[in-house]
Amino acid sequence: MGRRRRGQPAWGGGAGAAVCITFLGRFYQSLKDNDVEFTPSSIEKELLKSCKEAKGKENRLCYYVGATSDAATKIINEVSKPMSHHIPVEKICEKLKKKDSQICELKYDKQIDLSTADLRKLRVKELRRILDDWGEVCKGCAEKSDFIRRIHELMPKYAPRAAGARTDL
Repeated sequence: MGRRRRGQPAWGGGAGAAVCITFLGRFYQSLKDNDVEFTPSSIEKELLKSCKEAKGKENRLCYYVGATSDAATKIINEVSKPMSHHIPVEKICEKLKKKDSQICELKYDKQIDLSTADLRKLRVKELRRILDDWGEVCKGCAEKSDFIRRIHELMPKYAPRAAGARTDL
């Protein structure tokens, strides 16, 4: 039998459940901040709204629980019902894992420090992800240098601290 580290949940959550716990934790907090009624139906409605704006791995989580328009399964009630009873998000994610193990395989991508990263050494996929995170695209970009140029153009808008710290601009 495998040994688990101290402080790691027995169900194997930990870092593997980071997207689930972080997203649902933020979602739960937003419900409290906005004085949303804690009924399964109102929570579902708010979750659908939050998922419309979710990007990347968080959007994938929404897809798995059925909170996106293109989702194949609907286990959204596995989130809304326990949340209406103020069950901790860790427990909700634990139950979701039993329904769909892919949920706990979601991990956030490593963040790139734009103030120190040498963009020329990054892969085009990583450059594209930076733009995606900003909600931008690089129309007509064919070469790596095109993506780098676009990031340099947009950096003052989306990462002003990083733009100020860079000397190669």
